[in-house]
Amino acid sequence: MGTLEGPGGAAAGGRRRWRWWFVVGLNVFFLLAGQTAATLLGRFYYDQGGNSKWMATLVQSAGFPILLFAYIFFPSSSSSSSGGSPGGAAARRPPAALLAAVYLSIGLLVAGDNLMYSYGLLYLPVSTYSLICATQLAFNAVLSRLINSQKFTHLILNSVLLLTFSAALLGYALGFILTLGASATYALILSLMQLAFERVIKRATFRVVLEMQIFTSAVAAGASAAGLLGSGEWRSLAGEAAAYGKGEASYAMTLAGTAVAWQVASVGVVGLVFLVSSLFSNVISAVALPLVPIFAVFFFGDPMDGEKVLAMLLAVWGSASYVYQNYLDVQKVKKALNDDPEAPAVAVAVTAPPPPPPPP
Repeated sequence: MGTLEGPGGAAAGGRRRWRWWFVVGLNVFFLLAGQTAATLLGRFYYDQGGNSKWMATLVQSAGFPILLFAYIFFPSSSSSSSGGSPGGAAARRPPAALLAAVYLSIGLLVAGDNLMYSYGLLYLPVSTYSLICATQLAFNAVLSRLINSQKFTHLILNSVLLLTFSAALLGYALGFILTLGASATYALILSLMQLAFERVIKRATFRVVLEMQIFTSAVAAGASAAGLLGSGEWRSLAGEAAAYGKGEASYAMTLAGTAVAWQVASVGVVGLVFLVSSLFSNVISAVALPLVPIFAVFFFGDPMDGEKVLAMLLAVWGSASYVYQNYLDVQKVKKALNDDPEAPAVAVAVTAPPPPPPPP
């Protein structure tokens, strides 16, 4: 509150800033590596004879138990509540019924989204699938404006139009519609997660990120398992494994690897929503999507014709428009900090993402 920081305080602030960037960078790596690996493994499952859409849906959320180990090692945040208020984090913890409603609703949306992605990946070449998925950034830009009051500049509008047009170039009827619907639902999920963090949960710890991922994945996995049983697809799984192109061991490893990769990607997604915003998280996700078609050419022999190259370039251009807008926002904050000595407390509090919580 207007207090001047000495050299020690400035050094501590610098360490906090670098630590925040390290955590953001780690989440970016999780998202890029997990999403790329999971998408390629999902296509590999279908190419080798896998045909269960509900199994492909289930593995996208069934890996959540591996996060329980990390959750156990992050203690309750009551000792690190912000502001040092007497009630601390416990006083601000929302009612259990409200939290349950948040996790249940988002988890069911995740299950439906995963199912649409599974169908899209079945009907589309992986390169086409990934390029259509880039439209999730356009959907998220619009929804972030409506739900999270994110500003909507001409550069973001340019990004929306380019990404939408790049997907429209690719056609593919049913697969296109399902993947486009999945992208829109995914964008909605990220905006709702950000809204839940800001309006309901209101706590700043990595444990909160893990809770969001674990509980929503548990709901999604339960709904997917119910779909697998209800559809009767579970009866064909033994035969599917026996007839799998690379053998039963490869079948099990493909599903397990896909499950782990999606959880790694999801931690990155939720972490970036928590640390920055849903739109930033979606930008990083969209940046990875043009990489997948390149891998698909080498691993699956997907053709890379002129339309796909044009669509990929438009997707990159659209993503770059948002990244450039983000750069301009950062430069504006830096200029405010340099021009007005009183600006740091206000500008950083309003514009910059929060620093990570102190270690327990």
